[in-house]
Amino acid sequence: MSSDTVIEISNIWKIFGASAQAALAAIRERGLTKAQVLAEYNAVVGVADVSLSVNRGEIFCIMGLSGSGKSTLVRHFNRLLEPTAGRIEIEGTDVMALGPRELQRFRNQKIGMVFQNFALMPHRSVLDNVAMPLEIRKVAKNERMRQAAAILDIVELGAWGAKFAHELSGGMQQRVGLARALAANPDVLLMDEPFSALDPLIRRQLQDEFIRLSKILKKTTIFITHDLDEAVRIGDRIAIMRDGRMVQIGTAEDIVMNPADDYVADFVAGISRLKVVHAHAVMRPIETHIAMHGGLPAEAKRVNETETLSTLITLAIDDAHPIIVQINGQDTGVITRADLLRTVIEGTEMS
Repeated sequence: MSSDTVIEISNIWKIFGASAQAALAAIRERGLTKAQVLAEYNAVVGVADVSLSVNRGEIFCIMGLSGSGKSTLVRHFNRLLEPTAGRIEIEGTDVMALGPRELQRFRNQKIGMVFQNFALMPHRSVLDNVAMPLEIRKVAKNERMRQAAAILDIVELGAWGAKFAHELSGGMQQRVGLARALAANPDVLLMDEPFSALDPLIRRQLQDEFIRLSKILKKTTIFITHDLDEAVRIGDRIAIMRDGRMVQIGTAEDIVMNPADDYVADFVAGISRLKVVHAHAVMRPIETHIAMHGGLPAEAKRVNETETLSTLITLAIDDAHPIIVQINGQDTGVITRADLLRTVIEGTEMS
């Protein structure tokens, strides 16, 4: 594990059923499918040979359709589920080697969880709910209330500390749940579809709030979602699961531009490329353009490699000249109107 890697899981399997180990052996020896495992061993493959690593401060989105294994996988990071096989390492700690007391301490100090269900204690005030992880840690009352109040201010609920959960809207309750996960200052946040129960407007507002908090707190986050638009908005990288297996891991741009297979291509077909694709993914080498078309016009506009497809199209509407892309201040690539048109068309059902 490198110094920048916070989470590393290797070859994780989770098979549900009394014959899980026998089923795993049969998968490895005979290559049984998920359906065959169910038929022969009355066992269900929830996660199949998943490996991944997450960097410090990264928001790593794991997504897939219902039954893909994403929520099952996230419960292995803090051993709410015990894997049938595999290795889990967080901040250099072998999580599988922890005994019960060590595991409890590890969960309380290293990992915060936010679920779709807010799970707030109805008999406790908002401030008391947020302070719970610190109370479990036996932090003195005055200090835990001070820390909880500071976190409530960060999620912009400082004035609501004396209220009870039923007095808050759904969106506000979810922000309290997020504040509670943050109160203990964990190294890692696990978020399992935290906004999916909310209406679309509140959901988008909370996405914006989470993006804002992430920039401030820089927590390493595993974010589970079935919504590709949400993953694209929030994630630094996205992992797509299907039938318990990891199909592809990459940035939104990587996945949209270079889907690993037909399943991923269908999955991302509805995503607009305008905000996802950047200049470096569209450009052709400057040498290639010069060889084919001669020199570059002096009037050509220059953009940074991170400029979005949306901005590039806007520039090309009023100017027929090619656009020059700079990387580290150097002219590196060229984008023509034809390149932009091709990129847009390949992202539609016309492809």
